[in-house]
Amino acid sequence: MAGHCDLAFRILCREQGGVGLTSTDLLNCRAILKGSPRTVELAATNGLDQPCGMQLYGNCDDPLPEAALWAIDHGAQLIDINMGCPVDKVAKKNGGSLLLCDPGSTVNLAERIVRAVERHSRGRVPVTAKVRLGWDRPRKVAPQLARQLEQVGIAAVTVHGRYTEQMFSGEADWNAIGEVVAAVDSIPIIGNGDVNEPEDVLDLMRISGCAGVMIGRASLRTPWLFRRALALLRSGTAAPEPTLLEKLAVVLRHIELIEHYSDPHRGAEQMRKRISWYGKTMGHVKPLKEAIRTAPDLPAMRGTLVATMEALNTAEVP
Repeated sequence: MAGHCDLAFRILCREQGGVGLTSTDLLNCRAILKGSPRTVELAATNGLDQPCGMQLYGNCDDPLPEAALWAIDHGAQLIDINMGCPVDKVAKKNGGSLLLCDPGSTVNLAERIVRAVERHSRGRVPVTAKVRLGWDRPRKVAPQLARQLEQVGIAAVTVHGRYTEQMFSGEADWNAIGEVVAAVDSIPIIGNGDVNEPEDVLDLMRISGCAGVMIGRASLRTPWLFRRALALLRSGTAAPEPTLLEKLAVVLRHIELIEHYSDPHRGAEQMRKRISWYGKTMGHVKPLKEAIRTAPDLPAMRGTLVATMEALNTAEVP
């Protein structure tokens, strides 16, 4: 999700419905405290984006507790310690999945963060953790680590059902997420991995016994997935798939939000990538995807979408 889970996209998903808690992109704890403009931008939140947690990464030598306090002062309703990112620049240098390789030090770090946040927020802000099953199969630490994290005050643990060495290949092991559920006493375990359809939410909760589900990569092409899944959980029937015209309206709204909340040049580059993902849900829209991909800026993209939607509306008039 790096580079895509910005404020504009989080607001878009909330507007589609069904979203409970959102999270910022990964935030480097040292960059936060230095006031790095890009990191501060990634941490941005507002009243349309609540409750929102801030996801921090670093290792035992980094100022993670101090960064957590900064996050609280800048709108975080929850502090999430990332122990699961497999990307090299995170996992092999500053944290992420690297923290799974030394559970003892990681638990001590978590306790320091929990105590600092408790004092600073007077118990108002919970601290959670995001983990993978382990670095590799011989080092499957998630059940034991989750139990130890619970003992030092971590309020919930999200488990991605893969090992670091897998990156995003293979299948997420939902039964292994169930082992983590069984290992803790009372904190909620949130399942994550291979949730692409509303039915996957129901199946993951049934198979693992997890208390909730985190949806990640699938939302990049279907931000309406949350609404459809919540309807399934509540009524037994998923909300209908949006029509093509409704999907185009979502893309148009995304562009509008990017124009309002993001750097225009960076936002245009982002949308050129995103349109191919959106397009996978829309059938034969190759001309539209190419027009967005080659558009010089966001206003041109917006104009293309409006023209496409008007043409569809005209075609549907008897």
